[in-house]
Amino acid sequence: MKPDSKTLYSILHRGVAEVIVENDLKDLLERGDPLRLKMGFDPSAPDIHLGHTVGLRKLRQFQDLGHKVVLIVGDWTARIGDPSGQSATRNMLSQQEVEANAETYMEQFFKIVDRSKTEAVYQSEWFGKFDLEKVIQLTSKFTVAQFLAREDFSKRFREQRPIAITELLYPLLQAYDSVAIHADVEFGGTDQKFNLLVGRELQETEGQRPQQILTVPILVGTDGVQKMSKSLGNYIGVTEQPGEMFGKVMSINDNMVIPYFELLTDLADEELEEMRSALAGSSVNPMELKKRLGFEIVGQFHNAEAAGHAAAAFERTFQRGEVPDDIEEVDLRNLAPDETPRLSTVLVQANLARSSSDGVRLIKQGSVQVNEVAVPGDTVYLPLKSGDVIRVGRRRFARVLR
Repeated sequence: MKPDSKTLYSILHRGVAEVIVENDLKDLLERGDPLRLKMGFDPSAPDIHLGHTVGLRKLRQFQDLGHKVVLIVGDWTARIGDPSGQSATRNMLSQQEVEANAETYMEQFFKIVDRSKTEAVYQSEWFGKFDLEKVIQLTSKFTVAQFLAREDFSKRFREQRPIAITELLYPLLQAYDSVAIHADVEFGGTDQKFNLLVGRELQETEGQRPQQILTVPILVGTDGVQKMSKSLGNYIGVTEQPGEMFGKVMSINDNMVIPYFELLTDLADEELEEMRSALAGSSVNPMELKKRLGFEIVGQFHNAEAAGHAAAAFERTFQRGEVPDDIEEVDLRNLAPDETPRLSTVLVQANLARSSSDGVRLIKQGSVQVNEVAVPGDTVYLPLKSGDVIRVGRRRFARVLR
């Protein structure tokens, strides 16, 4: 299907960092011939967060025009680990870890991308047939100098930190994926630009039409500073419960509201501009826009009813100070009637702390309240009775059963 001019402009510019080569990709889209859209992922972790969905939403837009996604499961490259933006060699994964992560990833992937217009392939379909001669032929296409031009490699080289030979192979393997599937367009984050360009160059040396490249911005996490990442704890997962998802959206910095709307929703550009002007002129409370954003995002991954319940629960809990109806319960009925429990242990039992040491840290930080009264930072043991409500931070609660 050929897009109209407004749709074409939105596809190539909204939520897009760079297109290489824009005029060529525009011509291909206007021609309307089916394109093979390459999206690769290394199942180095099993879950998808909103940062991943920026590129996936762009893929869906292309699919809606009739183009096909070829999803490449990097069951070989995941065992190497792409160091893009990293400062050290990454650990290899076992085949079992890769397969388990891939299964979970794809379940979440199809929450955004149209399964019926997607072909999923594993790299082992072609790399499983590689012999040493083929590897050497592949490495002969590029020079070490070309690869040291990549920022993370050059930085580590200057600082005399190790770069494994396997890491130099990573861009080559990702590039060969484009050759193997005859990719027309490859998608990735801005931190993948070097690898995507290697794929384009390798296709030319193999006599194929070089793929077009579309990179998307890196989504900043809930801390407002670093890119969204599970390891940094600043992420919003696509499988999180509606209340948790809504609450995390409400915690983002005010200056991230418009970028989140732009990258994660289908809100019209005209309405986005109105929001931008209202924020600049202080004629709207950022919290009201965050509520709208939270509703939009929860609605995408759950439904409108769940989004409405999450919004109402947020207002009751955080704006009116009420305790949520559906909170965790911690069962202390196994204790003797006169026994006073260790509070850090109770926090673990209530899933409010990862470990006893984490519980102690939360208590010392003043993050724990019981019945809306702050617990002193030096508390070790605390009398608790049935019905007491423990709160950690702003969003996590548990009711005592005793």
